Amino acid sequence: LARRETDPVVLVQLAATARRLPPGTGLPVVSELMQKKLTAADPRLPLMTWWALEEHVADNRERVLGLYARDSVLWKTGEGLRCGLWLVRRLAAEGTRAGYDACATLLAAVPGRSSGEADKRLAQGLEERANGLTGLGTGGLFNRFGTTEASALKRRTRRFDDLTPGLAVHIQTRWEAGRDNTFWSDLAMRCRITGSHRYARARVADAGLPAATRARWLRLLRQYGEADVLPLGVKYFRSGEPREVLAQAMEVLGRFGKQRDLGLIVAGYPKLAGSLQTRARQLVFGHPETALAMLELVDRGQVKAKTIDVVELRSLAMHKDPRLVKLIKKHWGRITAGTAEEKLATMRRFKNDLRAGRGRPAAGHELFKKHCAACHKLFGEGGKLAPDLTMTSRKDLDALLVNIVDPGAVIRRDFLASVVVTNNGRMVTGLVVNRKGDHLEVADSKGKIVKVPKADIEIEKVSDTSVMPERLLEQLTPQQLRDLISYLQRTTP
Repeated sequence: LARRETDPVVLVQLAATARRLPPGTGLPVVSELMQKKLTAADPRLPLMTWWALEEHVADNRERVLGLYARDSVLWKTGEGLRCGLWLVRRLAAEGTRAGYDACATLLAAVPGRSSGEADKRLAQGLEERANGLTGLGTGGLFNRFGTTEASALKRRTRRFDDLTPGLAVHIQTRWEAGRDNTFWSDLAMRCRITGSHRYARARVADAGLPAATRARWLRLLRQYGEADVLPLGVKYFRSGEPREVLAQAMEVLGRFGKQRDLGLIVAGYPKLAGSLQTRARQLVFGHPETALAMLELVDRGQVKAKTIDVVELRSLAMHKDPRLVKLIKKHWGRITAGTAEEKLATMRRFKNDLRAGRGRPAAGHELFKKHCAACHKLFGEGGKLAPDLTMTSRKDLDALLVNIVDPGAVIRRDFLASVVVTNNGRMVTGLVVNRKGDHLEVADSKGKIVKVPKADIEIEKVSDTSVMPERLLEQLTPQQLRDLISYLQRTTP
């Protein structure tokens, strides 16, 4: 029936049934389905067919692999190839010795024309080992919006097996064929292939290489190394290296360093290039003591207060340190959330400023790009870290001002910020925008992405404050306020 049927309703039912049948009957049905052009019949059919195939992987992987022998017809069909490549990823992501061996067997059968794509799926699966296999569940919605890490409980890191010799040889052979190849060097170091980390250290130390190349190898050591990489960070941060290498040395200190090591960043901060100072502040502001040391540089006049954006300082409230509060108030004023009465008074003042003249939408567009577009989208322009403003009630001035003056009053669940605390005590605050792979990607209030290795995370909890900073409009002149609001309230670009 699977071989001759063309009705998509019947084919969908066949896929659902094949998932439940014993493998001796179900897998031949799946094989016939994979030899059809399923997408043309129904776009859901390929996923239904994969679902049926994947069901049998855990308990009957030898039978599943038998469908994908070296000369199998499935490698020559579109759906068969698609499922075969997904199977490579699935087996690698399992993180078990049995999965690795099955993956190596499957890779050996992949036709030459598709080997490059299969290797990409292998890398993707190995990156996803940190997530675990969650099954159908809630389709990832709970992981994205609820998260078990929403409490302040210690995060459990998923453990997975080291590579088996068969899969390790597959990776090592290809890496040794071109040790500087970007893809294979990344994968070899992720999997700790013999000699890969030693080779990376040699490349970092080779002063004859371009700075960008040395920085790349240091980045790989930072991503896939352990605490023994810290001395390299200390060495290259102190030694006056080119900017690219210095930036990666600073990241090494941020990942593996304790408070003492981050003090090196504070001490060297005044001499850092302006392009590195923003990231340096993010790293040192994550610890209360190094944050205090940074603000003391301002207090002594070694760093100008105006070079530090007030938005960055708001994250320091998480430390609840009165010494920080005192210095912030001294040099920047009060930046914490105002009372309800203060916010109401601010709205009235803004409305008076808006009534005093007309705004210029063209000038407001430039202000939108500077202050809002990193996170919000309007008329197709801007980021995706905050709600799209295009279809909101922007014509309602009161509602617009309330959302800007008091952004934490109502926060949609999918835009709740998180507080991430690493094993070395560093705190990262922002919106988690990506949980895939072995890193969390956290966006700050300016839309900048910080990657935090999952293996380094001790605690993750939901913050009750908005990523969008308060007092955003107070840095604008009355005319700039009118310009921005006039642009926000337009109905067309």
